[in-house]
Amino acid sequence: MTQAKATAISCANIAFIKYWGRRDHALRLPLNDSISMNLDGATTITTVAFDPALPADEVSIAGAPAPQRAAHRVSEHLDRVRMLAGIAEPARVASRNSFPMGAGIASSASAFAALSAAASAAAGLTLDERELTILARLGSGSACRSIPAGFVEWHAADTSEESYAESIAPPEHWDLRDLVAVVQTEHKEVGSTRGQELVDASPFAGARLAAAGRALPVIRAAILARDFTAFGQETEQEAIRMHAVAMTSQPSLLYWSPETVRVLRAVRAWRENGLEAYCTIDAGANVHVLCLGADAARVAAALSTLPGVREVIANRPGPGTRLAAEHLF
Repeated sequence: MTQAKATAISCANIAFIKYWGRRDHALRLPLNDSISMNLDGATTITTVAFDPALPADEVSIAGAPAPQRAAHRVSEHLDRVRMLAGIAEPARVASRNSFPMGAGIASSASAFAALSAAASAAAGLTLDERELTILARLGSGSACRSIPAGFVEWHAADTSEESYAESIAPPEHWDLRDLVAVVQTEHKEVGSTRGQELVDASPFAGARLAAAGRALPVIRAAILARDFTAFGQETEQEAIRMHAVAMTSQPSLLYWSPETVRVLRAVRAWRENGLEAYCTIDAGANVHVLCLGADAARVAAALSTLPGVREVIANRPGPGTRLAAEHLF
């Protein structure tokens, strides 16, 4: 095989119905369906080149060699691509994010979506979107949701072939905004993978799973109807339910910081005073504040004044994962 190179760009995504708990850890099959939105202001770009001259895979992140654990996880995913393509060549991988990694802004989602697309193209594979979502899911569950564009639903299933993601509405369907109040840029103490393994230890896991099942059609319908109030109320409650499970697992996982709570309280106060916004939080301390486009500038300005908010990352509904012409090396 001659050297082949490809580059892909992928958005992180924010889940409105959360992926928290698996029916199969090896295949990353979720307990429940989930719905998310791609974030156009939080992206990963990744270049992959298969090169028979390399002694082994080489992985860099933001210009520096990747930590051993991250590099191993990338190589494991490359092995999946190599198996599909029937090749054995090592690869050079370079990746760069536009946002903090490991802080609860779905960096693994955009990273493995971009890696899946770039590696597949470099290896000469021609996967359709559904197949690419399945491949991405094997690297990081939520990565499957970053492959399609806009608003995305990930289907839970008992088999790998049936657990895939698809778009339910394009980015231009709704001028929904996600303003990430960054209160923590450091890596979280307990990663999402470990958190997923502890779900069953919570006495509230079953109740949260049942509630997510009831909430999913409500949120899907609200997105399609552009009903912000119904959407926001159910999304905020789902986030609190997920974190209640994390907090009551064994050991207990407390992702929130005092600054997280400050943002939650502020948004509730703004809502009571007529500025409609809602919160959701993935496995981390940073808060995603959801509002309509007409209110985005006002909400972003208010967030910026809160003590502990280091940055506000503004997002519109983002595109799906796509190949790029310019490479990182």
